[in-house]
Amino acid sequence: MVHETGYYDLLGVSPKCSQEELKKAYRKLALKYHPDKNPNEGEKFKLISQAYEVLSNPEKRELYDQGGEQAIKEGGMSGGSSPMDLFNMFFGGGGRMQRERRGKNIIHQLSVTLEEIYKGNTRKLALQKNVICDRCDGYGGKKGTLEKCSGCKGRGVQVKVQQIGPGMIQQIQSMCADCQGQGEKFSSKDVCKNCNGRKVERKKKILEVHIDKGMKDGQRIAFNGEGDQEPGLEPGDVIIVLDQKDHPVFQRKDDDLVMTMNIKLADALCGFKKTICTLDDRMLIISSQPGEVIKHNDIKCVQNEGMPIYRDPYERGQLLICFEVEFPEKGWLPEHLMYQLERLLPPREDVMITDDMEEVQLCEADKQSQERSHSREAYEEDEEGPRGGVQCQTQ
Repeated sequence: MVHETGYYDLLGVSPKCSQEELKKAYRKLALKYHPDKNPNEGEKFKLISQAYEVLSNPEKRELYDQGGEQAIKEGGMSGGSSPMDLFNMFFGGGGRMQRERRGKNIIHQLSVTLEEIYKGNTRKLALQKNVICDRCDGYGGKKGTLEKCSGCKGRGVQVKVQQIGPGMIQQIQSMCADCQGQGEKFSSKDVCKNCNGRKVERKKKILEVHIDKGMKDGQRIAFNGEGDQEPGLEPGDVIIVLDQKDHPVFQRKDDDLVMTMNIKLADALCGFKKTICTLDDRMLIISSQPGEVIKHNDIKCVQNEGMPIYRDPYERGQLLICFEVEFPEKGWLPEHLMYQLERLLPPREDVMITDDMEEVQLCEADKQSQERSHSREAYEEDEEGPRGGVQCQTQ
C-alpha cells in the first residue's frame, strides 16, 4: 500500500503506473517547466526532477511507497544529481565540458498522430534562432573601437555598498548593466546598428522534420548545429521530441497495435464478419466460423497488420483484437421460448439441493452501498493497519 502520493501527484501519474508512463509524464513536464522556456518555474522544475529521480529507481520507489519522503531522507537515498544533469541525461544533452565548448541545445516537443508514425510524414517546423550578425561578423560594432567600460572599470561587475544597520554594511556585487559583464563596450557611434551590439540577431529558420515509419513516442530527431549561434562557440543542436497523441481506436504496444471490438452474443456463438479501417485507410475483413466460440475478453491477432518496424518498414508487428461480448438486456426473449433456447445450448450443471439449505433472493447490487463499504474498509485499514493474513498486491 502506498502511504504517500506527493511525488506521483507532481508527475500526474497513478502509484500503480509503469516505468514507461513515468518517463512520458516526466518528459512532458520537464519540457514544459524547463527554465529556458519558463524562467519563473525553476522551483517546479526542481520538484518534478526530484520526484522522477526517486520513482524511476526501483529501490527508491519501493522505499518511498513504504514510508514516503521521510523514508527516502532517513535512508540516505535522497536525490544527488542536479535537475539539469537529470534533464540532460534523459534527453541526451552534453555534460559540463560539452556545454562550455558548444552552445545550448534547443529542445522542441512535436505532437504527432499515430497515423503519421504508421505511414511516415514530413512536417515543417518554423523556429526563431540566434545567428551571428552578418553585418559586423559577430563583433558587435566597428572593429578596433572597443573601449574599457567606465561604469565597472573593465571588471564586468559593479559593487554597491549599503548600510543595513548601525555599524553594519553590505556589499552587493552584480553584473555591469552598461557592458553586460563584458568589461568593454562600443561608443554609440561605433556600435553595430543591425544587432545593437548584441553580436547576434534573431532569424526565422524552417526545418523539415522527417517522421519515419515505426518511430516511437518520445523518440528524438536531432538537427546537428542548428541551435543558437554565439561568437566563439560551436552551435548546439535542435532536438525534436515526438509526442504521440492518443488514438480513438488503436493503442500502440511496442510494435503491435491493440484495439477493442464489441460483438453481439449471436456473433460470438454463431460466427461473424466485421471490417476494420487501418491507419493507412485500407479495409480489412475479419471473420469467425459458426461454432467457433468467442469468449468475453478473448484476444485474437492478425499477423503483419501492426506497426511498421522502425528502419525495416516492410515488416510489421501484430494487430491484437480484444473482444467484448455484449449480452442481451433483461426480457429480450419471451419466457415461453427460453426452453427452446436451452435445448440448443450446452447442458447446464445439476445442483444437489437438500431440505436443510436456505433459499435466498438474487437482486441488483446497490452501487452506492458498495462504494461506501469499500471506502469504510480502506479507512479502517489506514487507521488500524492490515487485519491479518497474507496481503496480495493486484495489478
